[in-house]
Amino acid sequence: MRHKITIEGLRVFAHHGVFDFERQNGQDFYIDATVWIEGDAAAFSDDLSKTVHYGELAKGLVELTKNEPVDLLETLAQRLLDYCLNFGHGIVLKAKVTVHKPNAPIPYEFKDVSVTVKAKRGQ
Repeated sequence: MRHKITIEGLRVFAHHGVFDFERQNGQDFYIDATVWIEGDAAAFSDDLSKTVHYGELAKGLVELTKNEPVDLLETLAQRLLDYCLNFGHGIVLKAKVTVHKPNAPIPYEFKDVSVTVKAKRGQ
């Protein structure tokens, strides 16, 4: 049976963006990451090594977001998606990542800006 594991609203202070002031000052980004695994082995054995350790997944997402600033949310989202798909030595079957930038430099009132990417393993 497929199991869905989700991390929502992972806050990371980073320096991504097109504008110099975004790179210099930084801002909060929020990450939602979902991975799907074949979960029977973990569920029936109660063995952490047979599932996704969501604490380690979160740690990797934070590190990737903090390092190597990029201009576009699309680039960051794809980087994080690739990490999710390759997490756990091939255990992840598919993944979906949304990166939120609620303080994007838009001169109008808005709630959020986000980019979502998803893929299946091997695509």
